[in-house]
Amino acid sequence: MKQKLEETIPSLCGVYRDYFNIGAAVNKYTIESNKHLLEKHFNSLTAENEMKFENLQREEGVFTFEETDRMISFAEANGMKVRGHTLVWHNQTPDWVFAHPDGKLVNRDMLLNRMEAHILAVVGRYKGKIESWDVVNEAISDDATEYLRKSKWLEIVGEDFIAKAFEKAHLVDPDASLFYNDYNESSPEKREKIYRLVKSLKEKDVPIHGIGLQAHWNIAEPKIDDIRAAIERYASLGLQIQVTEMDVSVFEWNDKRKNVTEPTASMLELQEKRYEQFFNLFREYRQVITSVTFWGISDAYTWLNDFPVKGRRNWPFVFDEAGKPKGAYWNITRF
Repeated sequence: MKQKLEETIPSLCGVYRDYFNIGAAVNKYTIESNKHLLEKHFNSLTAENEMKFENLQREEGVFTFEETDRMISFAEANGMKVRGHTLVWHNQTPDWVFAHPDGKLVNRDMLLNRMEAHILAVVGRYKGKIESWDVVNEAISDDATEYLRKSKWLEIVGEDFIAKAFEKAHLVDPDASLFYNDYNESSPEKREKIYRLVKSLKEKDVPIHGIGLQAHWNIAEPKIDDIRAAIERYASLGLQIQVTEMDVSVFEWNDKRKNVTEPTASMLELQEKRYEQFFNLFREYRQVITSVTFWGISDAYTWLNDFPVKGRRNWPFVFDEAGKPKGAYWNITRF
């Protein structure tokens, strides 16, 4: 009976085969615990943390590729594409990258050499196996008075650390699609700064192929009109767009309640409507959107547990804690 019931549930990536890839972020635990969901419903994988600098090269020149290799093998065995995440980021980068042994900051040339060596080792190892890379992650400031985020990369190298990262990644793997990736990407103010950055890279003939919309959204924000405006603005640059880290929190951002132990019917209804609206919009822009990746698989695990409220769970996906389709799943597969 269970097998017959599962057979009536269509494959999510199958439903969207003629539109765009459907991806999931995985870690070394969820790739095993959600194996059956991954194999049936997703045709693209992203490592949640395993490909970040601090996980691959915690000490200079000492690389630990075992978990990433395992994910690549899983993807290959199941005919899945892989998104690489991420090469250059202000977070989850070891302190040694920016410092001499005496603790003083390195100079521009040394930091660029370290960045390029990391990209050579990582992108080179997976050349031909990873379809696209988030080359630079979250370089735009959320501060209305700033353009680029304050970071050691910016402080030591200057603004062109971004261009240098893209150029090196392209040199190592000319066939990989290279993305700039960021959150709050649909906020009009930040949208224009992202547009400014990517436009400037294109004008300098920097090899950039797409913009990643992280899409950490919720049941109220951002507004559909703002998401549409962002897609239109970015698409005007002639680049592909990918939704890279999607989840839809059942809490509004300013909702700090701690006593919610399961989503209410109202929360789930709002989430279902939002997912339907989002995917209606994604299908409308199928000519520019090439992939939609959820930042997780099912409600059994999400990075939103404990964020932004410690001790509180969240239920942001279209599969519930048992891996069963929620109302949101049916809203995005029946159209």
